[in-house]
Amino acid sequence: MTWEPELEEIKRRRELVREMGGEERVARHVDAGRLPVRERVDLLLDPGSFREIGTLASRVEYGDDGKLKSLTPSNFVTGRGEIDGRPVIIGADDFTVRGGAADGAVGNKMGWSERTARELRLPIVRLVDGTGGGGSVKTNAALRRSYVPVNPDWDVSTELLSQVPVVGAALGPVAGLGAARVAASHFSVMVRGSSQLFVAGPPVVYRAFGKEVEKEELGGSHIQAHGSGAVDNEVESEAEAFEHIRRFLSYMPSSVWEAPPLSEPTDDPDRREEALISIIPRDRRKVYDAREVLRLVLDQGSFFEIGEHFGQSLITGLARLDGIPVGIMANDSRFNAGAIDADASEKMTRFVDLCDTFRLPVVNFVDNPGFLIGIEAERAGTIRKGVRALTAVYQATIPWCSIIVRKAYGVAGAGHRDQTRASTRYAWPSGEWGSLPIEGGVEAAYKRQIQAADDPDALRAELEDKLASLRDPILTAEVFGVEEIIDPRDTRSLLIEFARRAYEIVESEARGPKGRGMRP
Repeated sequence: MTWEPELEEIKRRRELVREMGGEERVARHVDAGRLPVRERVDLLLDPGSFREIGTLASRVEYGDDGKLKSLTPSNFVTGRGEIDGRPVIIGADDFTVRGGAADGAVGNKMGWSERTARELRLPIVRLVDGTGGGGSVKTNAALRRSYVPVNPDWDVSTELLSQVPVVGAALGPVAGLGAARVAASHFSVMVRGSSQLFVAGPPVVYRAFGKEVEKEELGGSHIQAHGSGAVDNEVESEAEAFEHIRRFLSYMPSSVWEAPPLSEPTDDPDRREEALISIIPRDRRKVYDAREVLRLVLDQGSFFEIGEHFGQSLITGLARLDGIPVGIMANDSRFNAGAIDADASEKMTRFVDLCDTFRLPVVNFVDNPGFLIGIEAERAGTIRKGVRALTAVYQATIPWCSIIVRKAYGVAGAGHRDQTRASTRYAWPSGEWGSLPIEGGVEAAYKRQIQAADDPDALRAELEDKLASLRDPILTAEVFGVEEIIDPRDTRSLLIEFARRAYEIVESEARGPKGRGMRP
C-alpha cells in the first residue's frame, strides 16, 4: 500500500548512475591524475551542499520482461550547491562516459544548468572535461545522417556573461564546444600537465595536416595560459583549480542585480608602509616589483591575480581595500618596461569589461611608457587592440582611481582613465609624463640638428639633459595639470577613502545588465 518498491528502484538506479562509465574507465581516469566527476563537485562546493538534479537521466535498455537490463548514465552532472555559503549552479562533464561527447548526454541537462543560472541569477561553474557536450561522429552513425551544426543554448551563454559570474575550468583534454565553454567565461583555469584545450584534438589535426602532434604540445597550459591567453590561470592540481574558483567568486556579486560582497576588514586602514618611499628607483632605467607595491597597499593577502602569464606588462586581479572588493591594474616595468603590447591590450579589455559588468571599482597603478613599438608590435596589431582597450576604459562607468607611480606617456599612457570624468587621480613624486619620453622626443624633434652636429652624441646628451628638468611633476601640479602629488606612504588610506565612497555609489546605482553586454 506504499510507494516503497518504486523508491527502492529509484535508489538502485541512482547507485548504478554513480558507477559512471564503469570500473575500468573510472580507473583509467583516476590513473591519469583526474578526479571522478562527483568528487570534483564535492571538493569545490561547501560540504554537503550539493543538490544534484537529473540523477536518473540515463540511457536504459529493458528486457522482454520489461525489467531494467542495462543502464548508461548521462555524462553531464548538474545541480545547485554553495561556495562559502553562497548558492551557485554547477555543470560538470563525466569523461568516463563517451568522453563527455554529445552522444553521451541525456536530454539537455547542460542547457538546464545555463538557463537555471540565468533565471535564478546565480553564478555558474562549468567543470569541462572532453568535448563538453560537443559532437561525435558516433552521433551521425546512430542517426544514420548528418546535421547542420548548432551551438546549443549559446544565446543563453551569451546573456549569462552580462548577468552572472561565469567560470570555466578545463580539467582534461577539452576540445570543440568544451573549449568554447571554457573560453566563454569571466574567469577560466586549467591544470598543468593533465588538462589541454584546443579547437580540435590530435586525431583531427593529423587528418587535416598529416602531422602527428601530442595533446600537450597542441593545447597544454604553456600555450593557453601563457601564449594565447585563451585561459586565465594555470594551476598544479584540481584542488588548486577549485581554490582559484572559490577565490574568484568571493569578490563577485551573485549577479548584476547585487552589489559586490563586502568582507570583514582584517587590516589596519591607516597602515603606512615605509618601504613605499623608496620602492621606485631614482634611476629611471631600473625596474621594481609592482606586485610588492600592491602587497604594501592593498589589504594583506587579498590580491588574487588573473592572467599572470599572459600580457605580462599589465598585472590584473581582484583585491580588497578595507574589505571592499576592487579591480586592480598595474603596469609591470619588468616586461617591455611596462609598455602595453597586443596581448596586454586584450587582457585590459576583458578585465575592464569584467569590472564594469559587475560594478567593481577600479584602481589603476600607472607606469606606462606607451604602446609597445617596433616591427613585431606593429605586426601583432598593437594599435588596433590597444584602441579596443582604451575604448573599454572610456565605456566603463564604474568609479575609477589612478595612481601615477612613474610613467604615463603617449596615447596608451593617456588612457589610464577617462579624462572626461572627474575620477580620482593621484601622482607619486616619481611620476613623469608627456606625449612621448624625452629621449625619443629629442631624437624626433632635433633629428636634423643632431645629424649635422660635429659630435651628434654630445648634442643629443646636451638636449636630453636640458629637457630632463621638465619631467619634474611639481611643474605640472603648479598649473593643476595633475590633481595631487602624494606621499606614497599615504596611498593606502587615500585608496580606502576612494573605495568607501565608490561602494556607496555602486550600492545606490540602478541594478541590472549594462547597456553594452560583456564580451568573452
